[in-house]
Amino acid sequence: MTQNNLPENNLPFEEKLDFLFKLITEAKNCAALTGAGVSTLSGIRDFRGKNGLYNDMDAQKIFDIDYFGRDPSFYYSHSKDFIYNLKEKEASVVHLVLGKLEKASFLKGVITQNIDLLHQKGGSSRVIEIHGSPSVHYCRRCSKLSRVEDLAASKPAGDLGSPDLMAFEQAAEIVGQGKLPKCGKCGAVLKPAITFFGENLPVRALRDAELLAREADLMLVLGTSLTVYPAAAVPEITLRSGGRIVIVNNMPTPLDRAAALTFDDLETVFSGIGRRLPEKRRAGRG
Repeated sequence: MTQNNLPENNLPFEEKLDFLFKLITEAKNCAALTGAGVSTLSGIRDFRGKNGLYNDMDAQKIFDIDYFGRDPSFYYSHSKDFIYNLKEKEASVVHLVLGKLEKASFLKGVITQNIDLLHQKGGSSRVIEIHGSPSVHYCRRCSKLSRVEDLAASKPAGDLGSPDLMAFEQAAEIVGQGKLPKCGKCGAVLKPAITFFGENLPVRALRDAELLAREADLMLVLGTSLTVYPAAAVPEITLRSGGRIVIVNNMPTPLDRAAALTFDDLETVFSGIGRRLPEKRRAGRG
């Protein structure tokens, strides 16, 4: 991979952060790719890290589509305390600052590997969830997958207008009572629109992510080790299209040499961006 580190990568931290803020506010099309490291700041455990879910539960089985078909209660009983309690989790400084950057017209959108809905809670409106979303629960017998993908992309709430579909809030309430969300048409247990092992990733989300990455002249790569594809290909698309990437992650990634800047502490970096943001807004943008 070509060495793209800018000389500013060697500046003292505050000066380097000033330069990052300059890159963000001067970019025409800035986007972000986020991974589990962003959500660990909100108290959500990742899967593969030192304290990850893989260490003390069979996460592979939880998200296995064949096993879900045989025993959907296994998924719901094991995910109850890390997916269906999301109302107890608060958006981290990263989620909040990304939301503010979008509102100030400095950020075009967020592509996320996460399934926790915290970007929406943090104020982001354009969130592309490439591993699917729990925002919609659907019937594998009765629901049309294309409609499910469209609904998930629209971040629905309340009544979804069909008995074979259920929004996250209602499903979470049912799961919290120790019950299973079921289809109002056929009685089958509903499945979240999260991509399980053995399923294809959502076509619409992948298409939207590729387009955003191709248009980005700056991609912020946040809290991801860039080892899981196709998410790891997102910043590569930006680089091939002539854009820059900035990586903030607590471990090395395969694209560190290709990044304009690298940082290792998400909380410190985004606290600093947040401090610099209040008086700054892109001129002429709503």
